[in-house]
Parts: sequence; C-alpha cells; structure tokens
Amino acid sequence: MTAAATARPAGNSASAPAADLNGFVEFTDVEKSYDGRTFAVTRLNLSVARGEFLTLLGPSGSGKTTTLNMLAGFERPTRGVITLEGRSVDRLPPYERNIGMVFQNYALFPHMTVEENVAFPLSVRKIDKADITTRVGRALDMVRLKQFGDRRPTQLSGGQQQRVALARALVFEPSLVLMDEPLGALDKKLREHMQLEIKQLHTMLGVTIVYVTHDQSEALTMSDRVAVFNNGGIAQLGSPDDLYNTPQSSFVASFIGENNTLAGKVERVVGKECRIVLDGGGAITALAIGVAEGAACHVAIRPERLGLAAAAQAGNRLAATVDGRIYLGDHQRLLARLENGQVLTIKVGPEATMANGEPVMVSCAPGDCRAFPADAGTGGSISKTTGE
Repeated sequence: MTAAATARPAGNSASAPAADLNGFVEFTDVEKSYDGRTFAVTRLNLSVARGEFLTLLGPSGSGKTTTLNMLAGFERPTRGVITLEGRSVDRLPPYERNIGMVFQNYALFPHMTVEENVAFPLSVRKIDKADITTRVGRALDMVRLKQFGDRRPTQLSGGQQQRVALARALVFEPSLVLMDEPLGALDKKLREHMQLEIKQLHTMLGVTIVYVTHDQSEALTMSDRVAVFNNGGIAQLGSPDDLYNTPQSSFVASFIGENNTLAGKVERVVGKECRIVLDGGGAITALAIGVAEGAACHVAIRPERLGLAAAAQAGNRLAATVDGRIYLGDHQRLLARLENGQVLTIKVGPEATMANGEPVMVSCAPGDCRAFPADAGTGGSISKTTGE
C-alpha cells in the first residue's frame, strides 16, 4: 500500500470536546512497514483531544488496527513520533503507558474469578489490598456485575464477559482506553446494547477512548469523531454528521451508510454544480466535488434523499420502473430501475403499494447529489451498505 493521507481536526470542530484541543494524543508523520517495501500506515498525522471518543473506521487492511497497536505499544513505528500528553511513547513498553485495553476476545484469565480478573491490573501495580477491594467493587458496580464477582468467566454470557473486560480496563483509572473491535463477537441486539453502555461510561467518566471497528453504523452511533481509513491513511476525518452528509470522496460516500452510486461523465461545471451525462442515457445535476469537465465520475445519492416526483416538482427527474420492494416495518426499500438499466434504492413509507413494472418518476435535489472523480473499484449500478 502506497497511498498517503494526512488529517488534522479543525480547532473549532463542533464535535470535538471543549476541554483540550491541543492534542492529548498526537501522531506526527507516522509510518509503519513490516517488510521495508510496503506500508501498512503511511504519513499519518492525527490529533486526539482529551476526553474524546475517536473511532478508527475502515475495511480490513486499511491500517486502523496497526495504528491502534502502535499507540498501545504492541508495534513500533517505522518512522514518525507518537506522543501521549506531550511525552513521546515510541520507546515505552505497553505496561508503562498507563493505557487500558479492551479486545474482541475479552482476554480474560479463565482460572481467575471475575473479581480477580478486574483486580489484576491493580495487583501488578502493587496497590494496597484494601484499596484494591474498594476499586474492584466500584468498577463492578459501574458495569452492573458486582453480584458475579466470585464466578469464573466461563460461567458468564458474552455480554457479561465484555463488561468484565471493560471493568478491568477502567479499574486503574487510565487516562486513555483503547478498544479493538470489542463488540465483534456479540450478536446484533447485544452489540447495539453494549454500544450504548460504552458510550454512557465514556460520558460518565470523561476518559479518552480510541476505538477500532469496521462497522460503520457502530462508528456513527458512538463517536465524537471518526477517522475513515483507506490504503494506510485517513481518507476523511470528521463528526459522524460530517462524514454522512458531506463525504469528500467516492470511497467515504460508499463506505459510510447506504448509498446509490451512478456512473457517468461530466458534461459541464458551473459554479459548485455540474451536469452529468449518465452511462447508458439520462442526465443529472449534482454538487461538483473535485470533478473536471469531460472526466468520468460517480454520483452518490442517499436513498432517503430520493423521492417520487410530483408533476411540477423541480430538480432532477429520472424516469424509472419499479423493480421490487423490501418491507422493513417502519419503511420500505423501493427498487427503481432507470431507463439505462441502473437500479436505485429509495426509502419510502410502509404504506407504499407500487407494483413491479409500474412506471415512476424519481426525483432528487442537485444539492443532495455529490459527483466525485471515478475511482477504481466503485461505480456502476450499485446500491450498498458497507460494514455490517
């Protein structure tokens, strides 16, 4: 991987915590190569504020876990500097960094009780036994497991084991907690419940959390900011709202949330908008994000930004036929096939009754369509959600 990306948060970011915007954690020109030729992380510049919940999001192999491992001390950077509270940690072993860690597989000691597992970080720090008892009780109260203190991890459910892992990571009051896919082994309902619990703990304790996941819905739910990784660098860094509503590349648009992507060529650019001639026929007006006249592009449109046009409705209007419906309780996904064969997914109400083959007119405002330069591996008649 050779692509490089650099990202620093704006000092006035509405989503960043107000307490400390001067870089509680700093990555400066950090790179990591395992073989001296290819790079898992390239020219990474990233600042994490004190008390922030920052998620590193991206597909497998994008560099997010390597970045977390370098911060934890499990890997050393090939180049660059990592600082914590202004102090370089590049040569510090993990146990000297005062960082809590939560793993996907919990990493609990099976021969120890719950209380002994939670007490372990305090024991290795030579904390007084009476203080250990108090702190362990407080930590287990915090995750609502005090009554399970004498059980072994194998006697607990997956969600309970993850709570024990959380208590162990927080019991010694670290300034920073790292979480590597901590909910990946849980079922969907329990995972969603634990997302809320972790976010509530973060709000209550004010601890800084750096969280790794490939699940975009998890990142949007929990984070103050999200760093979207791709090819070893940050493709975009911002609040969940920024990433969802104003993606800056075709990759981010397709990776964050559900998205329709239409392929075409830029006919003309006027101000902030451009006119796109779609492959196979049809045209659409969209916001121009780095596109040039005559160049191939991809137009990204969220399903909820599409509608069925009224007779006199202004904006983009595309003739289509109903190709199917997916009922999801509170809404339906209407599949609309354009005249050029490309299929759009549209969110409609649960009461919609259009039949397959019925002609419809699909509408969308130019400001809800974003045209990006064509990237390899994206485009065409696709509608996808990534990260589930």
